[in-house]
Amino acid sequence: MSDSAPITLPALSREGTGECAEEGAAPGRGPRRRPALSPSRAGDFKQCPLLYRLRAIDRLPEQPTRAQLRGTVVHAVLERLYRLPAPSRVPAEARALIGPVWADLSAESAELAQLFQGAEDPEFTDWLESAGTLLDTYFTLEDPRRLEPAACEELVEAELESGLLLRGYVDRLDVAATGQIRVVDYKTGAAPRQIAEARAMFQMKFYALAVLLTRGVVPSQLRLMYLTDGEELTYHPDEAELWRFARTLEAIWEAIMKAGRTGDFRPSPSRLCDWCAHQALCPAFGGTPPPYPGWPEPVEQLTGEESLIDRAG
Repeated sequence: MSDSAPITLPALSREGTGECAEEGAAPGRGPRRRPALSPSRAGDFKQCPLLYRLRAIDRLPEQPTRAQLRGTVVHAVLERLYRLPAPSRVPAEARALIGPVWADLSAESAELAQLFQGAEDPEFTDWLESAGTLLDTYFTLEDPRRLEPAACEELVEAELESGLLLRGYVDRLDVAATGQIRVVDYKTGAAPRQIAEARAMFQMKFYALAVLLTRGVVPSQLRLMYLTDGEELTYHPDEAELWRFARTLEAIWEAIMKAGRTGDFRPSPSRLCDWCAHQALCPAFGGTPPPYPGWPEPVEQLTGEESLIDRAG
């Protein structure tokens, strides 16, 4: 698929809308939210069952880091960039979007604004510039003036034969006139490359499977764009591989359900513990988790929603 392949652009989904499948509602209540598995929460359980519990069941708050927040800003800028007419998608326009995006994010969450001591904070200026640097790197990887994505930051939902609902946000979908589909993901994180790529590829296979289930087409390419160093990774999945991956997701969900019944969410120490916000509660680091609150009732509380930080990569 070339960068210049003709593509259509539908309305973009709003970030953070929390859209989900509905199954009817009880009197006086909103629609029931079906239990679902997202790539972030599946990855959490695969990485460390205790991490999954603390995020999905206990729902403990996590203070985002400046690096995570920068990733959120860059993703939002790229989404808005593709709303502009193609000739306007140039580096200067992308950098000009950083300020408005930050203004919107900080207005929505005072917690994010508190990461800096106001606009006069000298570290804030450097942080904004670092977001611009990532965007400059993006333009070395492709020319957005030659692309018309089918979707940006789109919520995708798909159901397996077992009834397991998959839910997540795709950074970008490119669809060529020939029907070929490319799934694109921007990566701005700073985790070790070998670990980060394994987690990112898990995420991309998740989205590829969702595309296969919803569109009946195996994506011709999965593309990871690393904006920190200007590298990219492409992968060409096949249908048999994606169905095997579906069985993997079902096994993860069954393991989650089993652990949920007993409360046995054990820690699984790894190098990724260095980035975990919950070390103080982890037995592997001498901590004690809070009392298990029990499996969510109703189970619909496990909606598989991903935060903006989850989706920032």
